[in-house]
Amino acid sequence: MSHALPVNPVLVFDIETVADTDAARRIYPNLADLNDADALSALTAIRIQEAGHDFMRLPLQRIVCISALYVKDGQFSLFSLTADKFSEKDILAKFFRAFNDIETLPQLISWNGSGFDIPVLIYRAMQYDLSAPWLFEEGERIKNMRFDNYVNRFQTKHLDLMDRFSQYGASRREAMDVVASLYGLPGKTDVDGSMVGALVNDNDWQTLSIYCESDVMNTWLIYLRWLRLTGKLSSPSYNHWQQQSRDYLANFTQADGQARHHEFLADWISVPEP
Repeated sequence: MSHALPVNPVLVFDIETVADTDAARRIYPNLADLNDADALSALTAIRIQEAGHDFMRLPLQRIVCISALYVKDGQFSLFSLTADKFSEKDILAKFFRAFNDIETLPQLISWNGSGFDIPVLIYRAMQYDLSAPWLFEEGERIKNMRFDNYVNRFQTKHLDLMDRFSQYGASRREAMDVVASLYGLPGKTDVDGSMVGALVNDNDWQTLSIYCESDVMNTWLIYLRWLRLTGKLSSPSYNHWQQQSRDYLANFTQADGQARHHEFLADWISVPEP
């Protein structure tokens, strides 16, 4: 029996960001003479006054990590691009390589990618000499992408699971952690998005990348359930991909040979499925 996914390849992704104080100085001139710490404090105060919370405007979200799971021909590749190794421009350029070949464009999967990740990618990429034409193609050059592209809301080349689950905002958009936990998946563990800035300041890139990769794996496993619900995977095929995912994580190691996602795997296995 073939257990092929309905689309091939698949790219599940997530980004992590921190406030960009350099960009903030260009938008708020009164921050120009402040050091980074003071500029961040002032920027946070401005944002709270503007919006009632400290979540920064999307253009001021500097990308410090992109994690992704690439699944092609049954093979898994989970990886992270982090700011300790690459500039933001290089992180974006390397991620955009997935969209270089018109013949092998991946199915893109996210949780809130339409509301956060993709807009941040756009704002940040346009600061640099970067181009990703097929990611933003709407049929002007490639006719068959008029109705099969990453841009238009009701097409599925980019499947934003949060958007789809909420019926494009007709009902409340739920956090991925809530949905993952509902299905017996690990969800968030000891790290959440509010801790990203501190992890970057502490140069704890391993914890950050493991956190981001865990979000990617949660999204992938939710996606498998979506494929089963919509009839695009049979029950045996769904079970096959679940087991493939477990086996991949069980053998996924760091450069030093240490298991990288053993806590995720242990949490997943310890919770019986509903």
